[in-house]
Amino acid sequence: MSYFFQILVSGIVVGSIYALAALGLVLVYKSSRVANFAHGQIIAAGAFITYYLTVGLGIPIFFSFLAGMIITFFLAMSVERIFLRRLIGEPIISVIMVTIGLASIIDGLIFITPFGTENFSFPPFLPQTPLTFGGVSISWTQLVGVIITCLLIGAFSWFFKKSTVGISMRAVSDDQFGAMSVGISVPKVFGLAWATAGLSAAAAGCIIGNITGLNFETLQAFGIIVFPVVILGGLDSILGAVVAGIIMGLIQQFASGYLDGNFGLNGTGDVMPYIILLIILLFKPHGLFGIHEIERV
Repeated sequence: MSYFFQILVSGIVVGSIYALAALGLVLVYKSSRVANFAHGQIIAAGAFITYYLTVGLGIPIFFSFLAGMIITFFLAMSVERIFLRRLIGEPIISVIMVTIGLASIIDGLIFITPFGTENFSFPPFLPQTPLTFGGVSISWTQLVGVIITCLLIGAFSWFFKKSTVGISMRAVSDDQFGAMSVGISVPKVFGLAWATAGLSAAAAGCIIGNITGLNFETLQAFGIIVFPVVILGGLDSILGAVVAGIIMGLIQQFASGYLDGNFGLNGTGDVMPYIILLIILLFKPHGLFGIHEIERV
């Protein structure tokens, strides 16, 4: 029974980070109806920026964490301003192809640095002895990561639902022309959505890096797995991103814990998110909490 609860805890830890990373995709999609295929690269960039601030410049990790999020905030805003703003009004496929191109560009920029090919780890700043309850253990890094993730998700949810800027972003998502008619600047909202997505991506990258270490391929792959999460929850639902992140984390960990090594199977945890993605697209393409819009003909 302790093995079951250990997997349960691991699934919640992984799922909460999925939820935080998925928020970035949801924020961009809700405001601009664009899927950002460079999200994994932004996650990696935020993590490596924070690592350099911590190790290279010697900034205490708490301050480097905040500084890395702020830098990635402006980095994502600059990406939107330089590459995507001039595509407002263009076909969605054009914007998607630009995000795919951005992913390749960021890949190249990271690979010309040591961060693209080597493994790194943040210096330890928490107790190394894990907490144990009834045979179930959780490391301090995992526990703090989950707490930070919950606080950030709560802050993003409040921002999107209660703040004036968040309400403006929701208005743009529902009707761009209607939002412009009441004085909302659609380009500024797009820029802020990308910047906020960069903020959540950097936070997710830092938490992943503290738990598993910093490896570009791992961080990039983490950004890809987030797509099944947002499809499951609904591309335009913050609640869906949170719930689906936890569900996907649990499914992945239980698949690895109980199926790998049995029935001749291996690597089921890596495959399961995409099996779930196909099932959701076939039977509930708008996700668990996505809005099914009926357009007037």
